[in-house]
Amino acid sequence: MKAARLSSICLQCRLSRLGAARTLPFSRSTTRLYSSSSSSSNNHDEATQKQQQQQQQQRPTIAPKPNIDIKHIRQNPELYEMNCLERNYGLQSTYPARINALFAAWQDRQKDGRSLRERSNALRRQISNPATIQHEDEAENGGAAAGTSTSASQVESPTGGSTTLEYLRTEGSRKDVRNMTKEELIEEARIIKHALSDIEEAEDFFMTEMTELALAIPNLTSSDTPRGDTPRVLSYINEPHPFESASPSSDRVWRSHVHIGSELGILDFAAAATTSGWGWYYLLDEGAQLEQALVAYALASITRMPGWRQVAPPSIVYSHIASACGFQPRDQHGETQVYALAQSPVDANRGRPELSLAGTAEIPLAGMRADSVLEAAELPLKRVAASRCYRAEAGGRGADTKGLYRVHEFTKVEMFAWTAPDPEAYNGPNDVFGEMVEAQTEILTSLGLHCRILEMPSADLGASATRKIDIEAFFPSRAAQGLNDGWGEVTSASICTDYQTRRLATRLRGVDKSGGGGKSVYPWTVNGTALAVPRVLAAILENGWDEAQMAVTIPECLRPWMNGKEKIEMKHPRS
Repeated sequence: MKAARLSSICLQCRLSRLGAARTLPFSRSTTRLYSSSSSSSNNHDEATQKQQQQQQQQRPTIAPKPNIDIKHIRQNPELYEMNCLERNYGLQSTYPARINALFAAWQDRQKDGRSLRERSNALRRQISNPATIQHEDEAENGGAAAGTSTSASQVESPTGGSTTLEYLRTEGSRKDVRNMTKEELIEEARIIKHALSDIEEAEDFFMTEMTELALAIPNLTSSDTPRGDTPRVLSYINEPHPFESASPSSDRVWRSHVHIGSELGILDFAAAATTSGWGWYYLLDEGAQLEQALVAYALASITRMPGWRQVAPPSIVYSHIASACGFQPRDQHGETQVYALAQSPVDANRGRPELSLAGTAEIPLAGMRADSVLEAAELPLKRVAASRCYRAEAGGRGADTKGLYRVHEFTKVEMFAWTAPDPEAYNGPNDVFGEMVEAQTEILTSLGLHCRILEMPSADLGASATRKIDIEAFFPSRAAQGLNDGWGEVTSASICTDYQTRRLATRLRGVDKSGGGGKSVYPWTVNGTALAVPRVLAAILENGWDEAQMAVTIPECLRPWMNGKEKIEMKHPRS
């Protein structure tokens, strides 16, 4: 069979194309990074890229192997670029074009490799049995028409390929193998072997770069998600508004939860600042009991629903698992988000995977099925867990972050589910998503908190979410400070499609999108906060405060876990 002839391209043009391809400004880019203790700076992008290079080199061998749909990115670069811009991922918006440039360079290396292998085969046949190709034409035996050496010259070996490059540039390397001495055949075969090694190394490099860039691109945004930065109000819980329900003659006094907690002796921020620093707190007496009551009530509410199983997850996870779930060590402003555990130099040199404190139970729950295969009959798999959560990005000091609203460590009850990769399927992602939002609504309704349910805009979505619904409670103290008209997020629910499962290598057997069955695909994941304790606790204090009695009314649904107590009162009433 005749070898396919390469298109005729000038040697100098091919070498120039090589130079352009090899000098493209591709950094080893990935936002799947671990945390750093340094703060953001004017050189954040440069620092981030350096950190990305280090982390790519340190990726642990035990990490699940991701499988990103790079082909879809290549075929739809404008879609992904616009998607990144709508989410305020400016740097990542350049990645689709860079992936296509890398793919073109990878294709060039593929062509070069095929040409060199054809030439190498001809050389080996001539060395072993010259008679076998004496009557083959020039193109078949790797002669000058094949252009093999010209292609090979485009790849310079990182381990000293200059000799190979110079040799393959010469006319001698394009001799008809039938006219070469045995010594010339052996020498060129040796040089081609090194050239092929260089080409394979370049191919691996380009594939790695494409994967790293693809991993950093956020999920595509759902058509249900408003574009821009303004959420859409879907409905309200426990109307009317507390300010509207108070009579004009009411002398009700609204206080912040910081003031109320101090008056009742159930919150201590000063001691926590001495012990741990800003962003931590102590809950005392009824404050600590209220936290446990909220957790118990949320778990009881969720586990009563069909199919939900309770889990007690670890709080420490591999950093690569957190990254695969979309939790970036730094946000778009360069602010540290994840607490990483310090490694000894010995462990680092041994390549032991880095560990981090989990920012949410979503991470260890998703990791439960990492690098495994689910059966279609199992779905949906629904889990709920209470855990301590650790967030480094508690924000700068100010009114918006004062008290319990934004802290470094807190307790949260989290819902997580794996579903079929079909949004319209019965018990699919949309159904489970709706079930989560309904559960959140019922919990907040029973707590007596005035809330609003929001369809969050594209600018507010994290890397993994395609769609997100938040529920915000009303905080009188935030209203007094002019913060978002008093609204503050207390729960959230997200559909993440196959963003997490592709990165965690969680596969699904038994279904495919064409309905043929048997093909391994990726399930979708859905997650939602059943209850974040500090903010809900703060909202209960502020909305249940009675200035005249100097007491807080405990929601009726929590009283079974509060020894039947109806109010939290001052330990020592004022005289």
